[in-house]
Amino acid sequence: MSLPLSCGTLIVNARRQLLLCHVTNTAKWDIPKGLLDAGETPLAAAMRELREEAGIAFDPSLFIEIGFFSYRQDKDLHLFKLRAPDDFDDLSQLHCSSFFADETTGLPTPEVDGYRWAGREQIRRLCWPRMATRLLALDW
Repeated sequence: MSLPLSCGTLIVNARRQLLLCHVTNTAKWDIPKGLLDAGETPLAAAMRELREEAGIAFDPSLFIEIGFFSYRQDKDLHLFKLRAPDDFDDLSQLHCSSFFADETTGLPTPEVDGYRWAGREQIRRLCWPRMATRLLALDW
């Protein structure tokens, strides 16, 4: 039996920085990613997660498949890469439309509450160790 599959996108700007999303109620940042739904392709899931977590959409032809990776004991990872358009630098318009119930208040809370660009030298400090190792092993 296969593990659940998380699908995500590395959006890379002209300065070779990655778009990272701040994971609400944590000190960590992550790429836009999430679990594959039944009947979805990995690309469709990565595109959906990008829309839900950052409020952005790009033409499917712009996504470059990076590949499938063993990630954690409880899930695997399928990644895509996308070169950010030159006019995509201001992240102030990004927004999350995917919510969870806050453990304390029970109120709907966005999965993501901030966005930033990060260079390779910042990834280990910002991301969870397993994700940092995966990202730094890739060419972006």
